[in-house]
Amino acid sequence: MSKKLATIILAAGKGKRMKNPEKSKVMFELDGKPMIGYVIDLALSINSDLVIPIVGHQKQTVINYVNDSFPGDLDKITFAHQDQQLGTGHAVMQTKEILNDFDGNVLILSGDVPLLSVETLQQFIDFHELGNYRASLISAILDEPTGYGRVIRDENIDFSHIVEDKDATDEELRINEINSGIYLMDAKEMFEALETVNTENAQGEYYLTDVFKFFSGKNMKIGADPVYNQYEITGVNTIEQLEELEEIKKSL
Repeated sequence: MSKKLATIILAAGKGKRMKNPEKSKVMFELDGKPMIGYVIDLALSINSDLVIPIVGHQKQTVINYVNDSFPGDLDKITFAHQDQQLGTGHAVMQTKEILNDFDGNVLILSGDVPLLSVETLQQFIDFHELGNYRASLISAILDEPTGYGRVIRDENIDFSHIVEDKDATDEELRINEINSGIYLMDAKEMFEALETVNTENAQGEYYLTDVFKFFSGKNMKIGADPVYNQYEITGVNTIEQLEELEEIKKSL
């Protein structure tokens, strides 16, 4: 029997390269619909027991949109607030009070990754459960991995850890398997791992990816599931990337 599922959606970012400080990045529209709308639809489609958008920059517009667009699902939706953007790890820390008594798995999605499909996500959840992994992530093989965190595997081709692009060595930068930023793990173990995360990195932020160091250190089984359609895990950081996804969506 599957465990209960809470879905956290990272949606607090400013999106500096979107060139509109008056707008939350996740509120930029893809085919006439804010990106966050696609991600909440996805979370509800996989029967999440709880959906937690983490809001921050221009958060009231995001809250208003969600409340207006999902009136029948507000019993499942609870907002967490990240008023200082101190990294993805810090963002997830803001959900601790909401999930304090939650016994189940936590799925972490990004509010600026709008084309992930239900089929791919369900396959990922099945991969995690059937493989008896304690933590899992979706990865992808890219011809041009610059800017993405790299998935490091050991001599047995098993997952070892993730290194962020700005912290990677020249050898690690040549790896083309990247981290999509989509994760699944037990709620209680996730918060235990987050207590070990610090800001000793090139960005001076709390990296969510550092939780995998905790799991590895305890010899917990970690899975990395490569996705076939790369556009599904593509995040939007610029208007140009948004336009590219518009074209892809039209062809689907």
